[in-house]
Amino acid sequence: MNVLLLNGSPHREGNTFTALSEISQQLKAEGIDSEIIWIGNEPVRGCIACMRCVGANRCIFGDDPVNQIIEKMQSSDAIIVGSPVYYGQPSGQLLCLQQRMLYAGSAAFCGKPAAAVTVCRRGGATSAYQALLMPFQMTNMPIVTSQYWNLAYGRNAGEAAQDVEGMQTMRTLAKNMAYLLKKLHNQPAEEPVYEPRQAMNFIR
Repeated sequence: MNVLLLNGSPHREGNTFTALSEISQQLKAEGIDSEIIWIGNEPVRGCIACMRCVGANRCIFGDDPVNQIIEKMQSSDAIIVGSPVYYGQPSGQLLCLQQRMLYAGSAAFCGKPAAAVTVCRRGGATSAYQALLMPFQMTNMPIVTSQYWNLAYGRNAGEAAQDVEGMQTMRTLAKNMAYLLKKLHNQPAEEPVYEPRQAMNFIR
């Protein structure tokens, strides 16, 4: 089984990558393969509602990562998207990619578990998180949760690793994803064993 992890940050190895890497490491510990794909920092087209993708299972535009992701999802069992927070929203590139890939390639996504992760300096993470989940809910995709909303905090690259509660939330998400995938594929699966909760605030 394989989980596709999309890094929707324009920074290849920033805090979004830190959060997704924590998930990837825990998935590996659970016996699940994963791949982190950086969508890059080039423009991603928005949907123009041309409807030419209907029945084709691919978008008419081939100059950005959308069709690559659709193809990879055909052999993947789940997806997790990650994004930094800009003005209380996910990155524009990821929003455009998500909307087009789910509409054009819905057959490759339907019925597969999904989750979202957002990283911010201070505020807006929950609204960005909700925005990323809504398209999955319209594509008949089970939403995988954690012990808290899937958020992490940090500004400079790598700082999110210091958010002990955020990183624990990522590991718990990975455990829940692995458990659900094993159940869906009729494999032996023991209920997840969760770590003692680590609460953290940012008052210094």
